[in-house]
Amino acid sequence: MMQVHHKIFDPYLRHSPVSVLIVDDSLTSRALITLALKRDKRIQVVGTATTPLEARDMIIRLKPDVLTLDVEMPGMNGLQFLEKIMRLRPMPVVMVSSLLSPHGEITERARQMGAVSCFSKMPTLQGEDAFAGLGEAVVQASLSRTATHSVKKDVSDAIVAIGASTGGVEALSEVLQSFPVDCPPTVIVQHMPRQFSENFSRRLNSISRPQVNLVTDFCRLERGQILIAPGGEAHTEIAYDENIASYVCHLVPRPTVNGHRPSVDALFLSVARSAGSRAVGVILTGMEADGARGLLAMREAGAKTIGQDQHTSVIYGMPRAAFECGAVETQLPLPKIGAAILRLADPHKMETYQ
Repeated sequence: MMQVHHKIFDPYLRHSPVSVLIVDDSLTSRALITLALKRDKRIQVVGTATTPLEARDMIIRLKPDVLTLDVEMPGMNGLQFLEKIMRLRPMPVVMVSSLLSPHGEITERARQMGAVSCFSKMPTLQGEDAFAGLGEAVVQASLSRTATHSVKKDVSDAIVAIGASTGGVEALSEVLQSFPVDCPPTVIVQHMPRQFSENFSRRLNSISRPQVNLVTDFCRLERGQILIAPGGEAHTEIAYDENIASYVCHLVPRPTVNGHRPSVDALFLSVARSAGSRAVGVILTGMEADGARGLLAMREAGAKTIGQDQHTSVIYGMPRAAFECGAVETQLPLPKIGAAILRLADPHKMETYQ
């Protein structure tokens, strides 16, 4: 039986139970892992899933502290799902499989992809003893999460990403008029030609309490600032810069996405990768489907997502596509969206906003 840990932590520093989601296509393995983990009073099994697709929905709903993940599964194997988790919603993962060995290729790949621990279940053993020690691996994995991700959460505000197209100029004007002077850092993609972007930015700045400016390469996302993606030559994408402990914007000169540059999808996908659950995604009125795929990635990464409803949309195309693919967590009429953004991005400041 083999366990590999990146770091050793004191398991008694944690006072609340570690919530665990078990992902394994074998009914027998799920039952034995559940039994082994329930014997550890520090752990609470909150659910089991048989496929990555089922696990994805349960991760969003249950928000477990740790995932145990099998390697061999139908459709998408455990390593493929691990890569997706680490790209879209980083979290502690303990790989659990009979295919794992101390210095095996699969073990090394899993560790390089971000697995906190690799636990080998021995197929020759019977009963719960095959999983002896798994509880300790899970507890240690949960503590690694605190050590790895606390810095970014402490120093960075939640960010807001908004996408719009046809009808978006007026929709954005209404949403932003409800923002306070110290609003959460906000980035907007509104489909429009380059020559109109600067005038649009000035117009929003004249009616908004926060500062509104065009995105420039490497500019920071700061509280009290709204940034508009310039049209035409580049996509606006977000990244987290550890050197300055801040999110920054990049202007990326790539081909059009969904026929647009900048593209809402390009923005949303970058936010999903860099901010994960520390974000709010909003899709407003517009034609076709730009933004739906990216908003889904944001939701899968743990972000809160809002879509404009059909009644108040000039064109219910982009919001519809996002809603129908499951990307929209909350659908609202336009007059309620501004307050909802603030509530989700900054719940502890709502009293000062109101």
